[in-house]
Amino acid sequence: MLTIPLNLLQSTQTPHSGYHWDGSSRRFFEGWYYRITLPEIGQTFAFMYSIEDPIGGKPHSGGAAQILGPDDEYLCRTFPDVNKFWGSRDVLGLGHWGKTDLQVSPLYLLPAEFEHHVQEGYQATATLNQGIIRDRATNNYCRWEYEIQPVYGWGNKNSIQQSTAGWLSFSQIFEPGWQILMAHGLASGNIDWNGKIYEFTNAPAYGEKNWGGAFPQKWFWINCNCFEGEPDLALTAGGGRRGVLWWMESVAMIGLHYQGKFYEFVPWNSQVDWQIQPWGRWQMKATNSNYEIELTGTTDLPGTPLRAPTEEGLRYCCRDTMQGKLNLELRELNGRKSQIILKAESFLCGLEVGGGSWDNYWQSR
Repeated sequence: MLTIPLNLLQSTQTPHSGYHWDGSSRRFFEGWYYRITLPEIGQTFAFMYSIEDPIGGKPHSGGAAQILGPDDEYLCRTFPDVNKFWGSRDVLGLGHWGKTDLQVSPLYLLPAEFEHHVQEGYQATATLNQGIIRDRATNNYCRWEYEIQPVYGWGNKNSIQQSTAGWLSFSQIFEPGWQILMAHGLASGNIDWNGKIYEFTNAPAYGEKNWGGAFPQKWFWINCNCFEGEPDLALTAGGGRRGVLWWMESVAMIGLHYQGKFYEFVPWNSQVDWQIQPWGRWQMKATNSNYEIELTGTTDLPGTPLRAPTEEGLRYCCRDTMQGKLNLELRELNGRKSQIILKAESFLCGLEVGGGSWDNYWQSR
């Protein structure tokens, strides 16, 4: 056993990498998302971890691990005992034990020790994702262990990394918080999905998180770091309707990492517009003083319902596919002229809608 080595000078560590719960009894959740893409077979694995009301004894206290696997298949395991969850305040590190023979408080284990002692549970850091969960009703299971080499955090390479939602994300006034932890990385390891073994080396990897005591009413999300012929390109975009003090606001952003440079389109430096269908089509456009970007995500697949923390606990309230089509165009502006910097497409884009009021398309203005 050992503790996670602290490496606070790591150039890819973002703000908000640590666990946010302050020990209070207020309503609180924190969720983490790890994704790897296997371009050779056109598949993705997405791992979603969450903890709610970690003080315990509350109606919604508990944790969960969800996986969206090959062909958007779904697996979920809940972990009701909040005392078997651990999270690091200083760096990205968390875990939740279910079935185990250990009689100690939960902590980070060497991968071999975790595999030996933890029969159900997970642990994850900036450089490792490991676990095993099983659906007791169907006996479907997943066992995974892979190492991660971060490439991009959230910001220019070899620079101080940025808060996804700006400096206001440090305040409880703007909740929930959202932070892309790793816009792009390379993962190597294996995943056992119901007896089928997937082995991979330097597969595109991604990570993000959200947290807080309030929940968005409605949101959308676009994510891709596996493009045709563009291995050094990563995109994350999204928007939501959330409460701010006594009013509601709708906000959206686009972030792009390409050849060592970060292109950021956020409300305080850009005009960001969107038109999102209830399902099937995601369109965004953003313009700032130097650049313009357009995104179109589409899918003919039905998507898979996923659970997410809500005011009423973990509920089915969003729909995802990891096999969406994405077309992207980035242009540099020079007066009234524009020059195309990048045109790219992917067939392995993550697309999501969540929350309520999706009877019609959602348009920014």
